[in-house]
Amino acid sequence: MQYMLIYTETADEFEKRNHPEAASAYWGGWSAYMGAMGQAGLIVNGDGLQPPHTATTLRIRDGQRHVQDGPFADAKEQLGGYVVIEVPDLDTALEWAAKAPCVTNGSVEVRPVLQR
Repeated sequence: MQYMLIYTETADEFEKRNHPEAASAYWGGWSAYMGAMGQAGLIVNGDGLQPPHTATTLRIRDGQRHVQDGPFADAKEQLGGYVVIEVPDLDTALEWAAKAPCVTNGSVEVRPVLQR
């Protein structure tokens, strides 16, 4: 079964991506985590995302297009990336989610992929 692991991080964690002193540890944690899933043969697809300020939100209301720069919701945690994994069951997906570097400061949503 396929599950999407949706990673959220705090603004402070996002800042570590480019911080001269914190970036190495930040990216090292993610590289080790993603490498372990890759070696286990679980990854179907996935990507990290640019920071929330690069987002554009589109809504159509009453037939009118409304475009807003940045994410719509003001949240303490922001979407940082996702990966789709192929595992036997939810318990296995949760085991991998629990190993994500962001799980102690942010969260990991685990959601089954809709099969067609």
